[in-house]
Amino acid sequence: MQAVAKRKRVKDERLSPAVPGAWALDRGTDLTSTAYERIEELFVSMRIAPGAELRTQDLQALVGIGRTPVHQAVRRLAAETLMEIQPRNGLRVSPIDLSREKRLALLRRDLDRFVAAAAIGNMTSNQRAALHHLKRRLETEGAAMDVDAFNVVDKYFDKLLIHASGERFLERVLSPLHAIARRIGYLNLKHITGRDGLDTTIERHLAIMEWVLRGNEEKACAASDALIGLSISMLDQLEEQIDPALLDVRFATHGAPVQHSAARLPEPVTPAVTSAG
Repeated sequence: MQAVAKRKRVKDERLSPAVPGAWALDRGTDLTSTAYERIEELFVSMRIAPGAELRTQDLQALVGIGRTPVHQAVRRLAAETLMEIQPRNGLRVSPIDLSREKRLALLRRDLDRFVAAAAIGNMTSNQRAALHHLKRRLETEGAAMDVDAFNVVDKYFDKLLIHASGERFLERVLSPLHAIARRIGYLNLKHITGRDGLDTTIERHLAIMEWVLRGNEEKACAASDALIGLSISMLDQLEEQIDPALLDVRFATHGAPVQHSAARLPEPVTPAVTSAG
């Protein structure tokens, strides 16, 4: 009976996410993968703020999963530079380094071009059906989506193209690059470009889907490049307009907050944040 109860608890934990949408792409995965997905979603949505210091126990409470899976997920996130492990001092969410992330955008451009071209040549009928469905969803629901809802679709799209490319090892390379890009997009869309920026982002994704489905490699790669160009322009806008405390909480001041034209972000979750001194 105890073994049955334990299996039921594990199943319930997998199907009861603390972060809506973060786990819906991979139902039935192991707990370490589930913990990784949920923590990554906290990272992307800035519910754990860039530069914030926290403990493994804080992440356990936030994602609703036990110590070992969270510890293993954190090790992977640290290897991917999304988090920093500080010996004897807990963890730190990697701050946003605009210069570095411009360089990473250029790396992502080349990898995304490869994935789009390879997906055209290797996509199965089932994967094409999934991409058609995703495209219809963006076309019919995109105008009503907020950033969080779009990011769930965007993550599914990224995974679908990588799987369709036939080069699954790229998921480990591109997954953190895509997470970093989604965090930048989240910050920009929430603080600077708002609804217009999200509509443009959706249009760029639809263009990639269209040309991949048509089998036009040249135009699919050009559409992918256009999306990267949009990401770089978002980084430029952040450099010029954003409160630096939103890039790294260690820049926080006690003065009046900087005002922006778009709606302000909700307060990010920053458990056990310590002073940077």
